Formats: sequence, C-alpha cells, structure tokens
Amino acid sequence: MSGGNNPPEIISPVRRIGRREFDFERQIAIMAIVNRTPNSFHDQGRTYELDRAVAACARAVEEGADWVDIGGFAFSAAQAAIGVEEEIERVVPVIAEVRAATDAVISVDTHRPEVARAAVEAGADVINDTNGLREPGLAEVAAETGASVVVTHSLGGPGRRVFRPSYDDVVAEVAGFLRERVAFALKAGIAPDRIMIDPGHDLNKNTFHSLELTRRLEEIAAIGYPTLVALSNKDFIGETIDRPQGERKEGTIAANVVSILKGARILRVHDVAATVASVRMTEAVLGWRGPVAPSHNLA
Repeated sequence: MSGGNNPPEIISPVRRIGRREFDFERQIAIMAIVNRTPNSFHDQGRTYELDRAVAACARAVEEGADWVDIGGFAFSAAQAAIGVEEEIERVVPVIAEVRAATDAVISVDTHRPEVARAAVEAGADVINDTNGLREPGLAEVAAETGASVVVTHSLGGPGRRVFRPSYDDVVAEVAGFLRERVAFALKAGIAPDRIMIDPGHDLNKNTFHSLELTRRLEEIAAIGYPTLVALSNKDFIGETIDRPQGERKEGTIAANVVSILKGARILRVHDVAATVASVRMTEAVLGWRGPVAPSHNLA
C-alpha cells in the first residue's frame, strides 16, 4: 500500500516543471484553479474578466500555490459550445500576463490541440487534459513543444453528457484507461518525466465512484506517474457531508489529506491558503519537512 512511510514508486520523482523543481517523493505540489469561464461550478464566473483572472493567479501564488491552472472551457455538458478561437482568447492573455510576473508552473486546462499550442507559446508549461489525450493532435503538440501533460480519466470528455455512468469496478477501469493513455502518450513521443495522471473524480462519476477512487487511490498511484487529484469542493464531497457549494472547504481538506496518504502528489484546489497549511502539516507529520518556525515548547 502506498502513502505514509511507503510512498509509491514514482517515475522520475525529481522533476523540473517549467521553472520550478519538485521532489514528488517528499513534496506535494499545490495547483490553484483559475477559470476564465462564465459557468464554472464553484466560482460561477467570478474570474471571467481578464483583470480578475490575472489577479486571482497572483493572489494564489502569494498564498503559496506552486502552480496555476488556467481554463477557458468548463467540463460540464450544461454549457454552450465555444470555438477554438474564443477559447484561445480566454486563456492566452491570462497566461501571458501571469508568465511575465511569476516563475510558478502554469498549466492550461484544455483538450484542444490548437489551444494547447497557443497556450504553450504564451508561456504555459503543462497541458491539463480532461479528455485523456483522445483529441487528435493533442499528444503531438505536447511532444513537439516539450510540455508536460496531465492525463485524466473521463468517459465522455469536456462538454459531452454521459447519462448515469456505470462501472463494474471503477478503480480498475480508471487505472486501465490511464495505463492505456500513458502508453499512447509515450508512443507519441512524450517523455516519461513529462507525464502525470489524474483519475478524474466526479468526471462522469457519481459520489460512490469518487469515494471509491479516493479509498483505493493507491491503485492509481501504483501506475507510477505523479498522481493529481482534483477534489476541490466537488459534488461528491457536498453529497457526502450534506454541504452546499461554498461550504465544502473542510471536507475538501480531509479528502486531500487522505489522498496524500494514499499517493497523491499534486492537489488541484480553490482554497489555496487553507490547503497550503494542511499540506505543510501533513508533510511534517510524514517526516518530509521540519517545522517552519522555531519551537516554543518549553516543557
């Protein structure tokens, strides 16, 4: 079992992603979510305007985020379709401004190769694809540009409705999908030390599926690539603890800490400051870091 004192065996655990270096054997990366969409499920368009999106990125880095994830098209099927050019217009100006101001990792949340290429040219380091590299040409863009990729499980992909998703064994099926898509990425020329994986909590999954993925996350981490979890404020947390959107911070922190113990190494979150505190404490308990401040215990 992974986690605790028996961490997963990670392929190239020490990685340079963009301008920052991470040791995923002893470090958790915190990825801040910044959506330049009018309909994202949590922020409901609060960072849709360019200046607000840029300010949100700056604030996240100031609060301790290692990474900002910038998206221009929500995963939900309950939205109007937008063209490639509109998605580029949403994400590229944000990426360019943030790149000029910070050395933090920048990812673009997209499944379209044209958007990914424009984003990398503007300064993005990572392509975060909730479609699992299934869009023709996306893997080739990653290989050609040298960008890192997050390979995520979903059944339908962004903007596609899946009614009543069902699995015989959700963890085994997600793991099988991720292994197959990682093999595809390697065949396309993406280097092993550029690949990360995400089981896709709540992406075409119900609450029971997402709880099972969290409970058995070590089976995903055992694939060998740094595992990202995107649990923040999601419906499976709200349904589990009976909390509406906006009141799920504590549930999110608990689920993230459990995920770390089971092998997660990247957390995609809305509440950066609270996550930083909980992660630093978790790392210290695991013996990965010491206290930041000197001890005041005089006993």
